[in-house]
Amino acid sequence: MRGCAEYCKKTDTDCPCKECRLWIDYPDDLNCTLIAIDKNHTGELTLREVGDRMGISFVRVKQIQDQALERVKKILKTQKSY
Repeated sequence: MRGCAEYCKKTDTDCPCKECRLWIDYPDDLNCTLIAIDKNHTGELTLREVGDRMGISFVRVKQIQDQALERVKKILKTQKSY
């Protein structure tokens, strides 16, 4: 875990660094994706929970998930043909 995330977790304070690529606008997870992952590693998040953390609808999360899975399928299909 990054030093800033460890500090935020230890002090239980929201991450102030909005320029960080891991910053999310979700105070329950101290605004950090690393802390969100650490807190929720024992179970999967629902699409709604992911949407809440990212500030988008669960339908949009589903669309992104479907697009990502299609990309992975294409890559795997391409690798199998070699």
